[in-house]
Amino acid sequence: MNNNPQGRILVGAILLIFGFMALIDNLDIFNTRVFFHFWPMLFILIGALKISKSNTAGGYVIGGCFIIFGALQTLQYMGFIHFRMHDWWPVFLIAAGLIVILKDKVRTTTVWGADGNQQESLCNNIAIMSSNKVQNAAQDFRGGEITAIMGTVEMDLRNASILTDATMEVFAMWGGIVLKVPNDWTVIAQGLPILGGFEDKTVPPMMKNKRLIIKGYAVMGGVEIIN
Repeated sequence: MNNNPQGRILVGAILLIFGFMALIDNLDIFNTRVFFHFWPMLFILIGALKISKSNTAGGYVIGGCFIIFGALQTLQYMGFIHFRMHDWWPVFLIAAGLIVILKDKVRTTTVWGADGNQQESLCNNIAIMSSNKVQNAAQDFRGGEITAIMGTVEMDLRNASILTDATMEVFAMWGGIVLKVPNDWTVIAQGLPILGGFEDKTVPPMMKNKRLIIKGYAVMGGVEIIN
């Protein structure tokens, strides 16, 4: 269950605003379609949300890219700059190449156990136009950050343990995140779905001394928690 009343208020307010704008446009009271030229500002908002919930350099970079892209598109619609997307599409290939090259370098800092599972107390997993399956068996798991953009991240925590509480920041955009947790963990989902969904399929345990608090956003994507 999503226990985030602030998130529900935000989504409800967005729907009310768009509904009101569409109504006054249909009634010929005011031409609200001029505002839709500023739709790229949604990317600025998404980038700001990502940065506000990130604690890693990777999260800041991803959020910054969204902000830069949204700002360039907005300035183009305002006539300040001339920006054509088909001129800059090779940048995506360059970024993908850097991710592939640096991926192994990041993994060299990962702590592995004798069973072949990760032993990191704090995780940081990113999937951009790809899939990432990870098993973490840390006995002092404290959370971390998961990002899935046009990709999927599947994290298996069934062999991990929490001493008291752990906080996981998630961000799924046009992608999905699946978390598999032990049966003795209590999941508290506080994420905000924006044209997406948070689905907690776990069965609450009798003892609630181990809590996994999940925060973040699902933008046209999904986050699923199962045990």
